Amino acid sequence: MPLVFKKIGLVGKPNHPDTQTTVKGLIAFLSKLGCEVFVEQKVACSLADIQVKEISLVELGQTCDLAIVVGGDGNMLGAARVLSKYGTAVIGINRGNLGFLTDIHPEAYENVLTQVLKGDFSTEERFLLQVEVHRHNEVKSTNSAVNEAVLHSDKVAHMIEFEVYINDKFVFSQRADGLIMSTPTGSTAYSLSGGGPILTSNLNAICLLPMFPHSLANRPIVVDADSQLRLVMPIKSQAQLGVTCDGHVTLQVLPGDEIHIHKHPNTLKLIHPKDYNYFNVLRRKLNWGSKLY
Repeated sequence: MPLVFKKIGLVGKPNHPDTQTTVKGLIAFLSKLGCEVFVEQKVACSLADIQVKEISLVELGQTCDLAIVVGGDGNMLGAARVLSKYGTAVIGINRGNLGFLTDIHPEAYENVLTQVLKGDFSTEERFLLQVEVHRHNEVKSTNSAVNEAVLHSDKVAHMIEFEVYINDKFVFSQRADGLIMSTPTGSTAYSLSGGGPILTSNLNAICLLPMFPHSLANRPIVVDADSQLRLVMPIKSQAQLGVTCDGHVTLQVLPGDEIHIHKHPNTLKLIHPKDYNYFNVLRRKLNWGSKLY
């Protein structure tokens, strides 16, 4: 049977011994199957003892049919924000802790990938958030987020004020440590730690979760992901603010700025083994109970 994916890119955590071991094994395994294998530059630098086709992450997205991310969810998030621009299919081998987005056990990747490369897999589209900081009616900075965008102060336990609008309609004002705006993908990440709801991955929804609000009547709100969200910072504010995407990239926010959040035009194309079950993942990762009978 011909292979569905022939050009494979390998991405992972650089200078990590377990990642290096798995990447080396993948190179040998995939090459034996007849795939053309490319290795992202930062990972390739840690593989000095073997010859590899070294490539940047952007070039990998432009060139490869499938990207295999070796690492944890953080590695997947960093790669996903770039690879989503090119519609590159992505699958993960877990070399991290939780591994909500990295399905494959590192000891079982040969059997799983053999089936995936032959076309025996399921595909899932996950939407991203587009985050923009507007100042004096101009876009000053922008980035994307797979999990969440978080408005926060640069000081620990420092309360800030902001207004929230949805589709240009005022919703609420808030005094809190910040606001988490989470996709369904991110609902099992930072938002979950803050008491937010778990959103199944197929929902077209965004959760807005105030962080430590100064209120006795506060609740998270879940809105249609096709909504246009707008956060307004008061001009009188003295706090140094930022909005952080996936815990990786922070955009500076000044008094009087507006933060616009909406669905990104690109989606992340996640590949799963055929037996993937989202609820099995939740049970395993969150230590939910098994069936009673």
